[in-house]
Amino acid sequence: MPEALRMARGLDLDLVEVAPNANPPVCRIMDYGKFKYEEDQKAKEARKKSTNGSVKEVKYRPKIGKGDFDTKTRNVIRFIDEGHKVKVTLQFRGREMAHPELGAKILDDVLEAVGPAAKLDSRSRLEGRAMSMVLSPDKQAQEAMKKAAAEAAKQAAADEAEAEAESEGD
Repeated sequence: MPEALRMARGLDLDLVEVAPNANPPVCRIMDYGKFKYEEDQKAKEARKKSTNGSVKEVKYRPKIGKGDFDTKTRNVIRFIDEGHKVKVTLQFRGREMAHPELGAKILDDVLEAVGPAAKLDSRSRLEGRAMSMVLSPDKQAQEAMKKAAAEAAKQAAADEAEAEAESEGD
């Protein structure tokens, strides 16, 4: 141990005990400040990558118009594409409570409009005067959709180039 400490001081580095319970104890000669800095950077990077998006809420009503429905549903899709979870809430007022099946139909329409980009976390359920469900992004389905869109764009460009070549040949 004193020999290792002497070697570390000679190299102007630190002697760090890696496994104190081993027999004999395992030590390593390193720059501890640099090691600590790199560990902090790795932890920071890991935290940055693990951003579990916040939960966004979009509220609907049973008597919602087509335009409003489309706009709100576009927002749901945008939130899911950004990686956020989305809580879709349907607010009932007064006598609308007598027809919860209308609310369930609207929530099903939202789920259908979002498509495979999202998966259902919690099924729609009635809580007081509100019916809600939670959607979360489906990473694999989103990747598959992006690949399909890229392939379609590539194919369209090839078809366009072929058509242009044919028109020049005429």
